[in-house]
Amino acid sequence: MKEIVLEEKSVYGMTTRTNLKDEMDPARAKIGPLWQKFDREVPVAYEKGERVYGLYYDYVDGMEGDFSVTAAYDGKVLPTLEEIHIEAGKYLLFEAEAARADDETRANTVLRLWGEVWAYFEKSPQHVRAFKRDFDFYRDATHIEVYVSIL
Repeated sequence: MKEIVLEEKSVYGMTTRTNLKDEMDPARAKIGPLWQKFDREVPVAYEKGERVYGLYYDYVDGMEGDFSVTAAYDGKVLPTLEEIHIEAGKYLLFEAEAARADDETRANTVLRLWGEVWAYFEKSPQHVRAFKRDFDFYRDATHIEVYVSIL
């Protein structure tokens, strides 16, 4: 984990609104279906340098309430996608390497990495979450980075 400062960046994607309680119930979970739709409808050209992002923002009551999730990429603008900004500011960067490049392994790696994020903020008063725009960044098929906005 390391502290970094990012410049603003625009990405393009599709959004849903959810909360952690709903995400724990497969019948009400929205993040998985959002990613499935994104994967079906958005032609990401990884070979041309396009990358994928998962953004979390518009938090109500921190981690306890609703928040928006956008599956996005930094490729060309498509009429079915909305523009979302990754805000400039301070972030903590957490990284992990998935053992394999398949969707299930990547999803499990992201969940494990977010578990590390939550544990870190429960025990580390030197950093305070800003609850602005947090995001996952998929550098390649197995390298995953999570950026958490901090005050």
